[in-house]
Amino acid sequence: MEYLIGIGLAVAAFFFARFVGLDRDRAFYPTVMIVIALLYGLFAAIGGSRTALALESIGIVGFVLLAVLGFKSSLWLVVVALFGHGVYDFFHEHLFVNPGVPAWWPAFCSAYDITAAAGLAGLLLRPGAVPVTKPTSP
Repeated sequence: MEYLIGIGLAVAAFFFARFVGLDRDRAFYPTVMIVIALLYGLFAAIGGSRTALALESIGIVGFVLLAVLGFKSSLWLVVVALFGHGVYDFFHEHLFVNPGVPAWWPAFCSAYDITAAAGLAGLLLRPGAVPVTKPTSP
């Protein structure tokens, strides 16, 4: 059931962002990826585990870095980050003990992330669907 809810919410979020126009800015999907990356850190804090927070921070830094690089260069890196986080979710319970993670979360998040990656990839394959102009340096 967690997988179906994750897929359903990712599809709903995708169409909501399209309808409202939130994804017209190339920062939208990298920002979503950054928020997704931070959630395991939140769960570690909720669970009161400094060890889990330290270990989760390694993954957080990697996924945030991919999101930022994707924003600065190619949104395909954000697709890779979303898909990679979905795989990370799938294997999460075998990699870490994080007492704050709800039992249903890894399956839900895996389905959400992979669906979001597919949605963004589909947009990137359609010319003009997502702004491709790279941000200028300050």
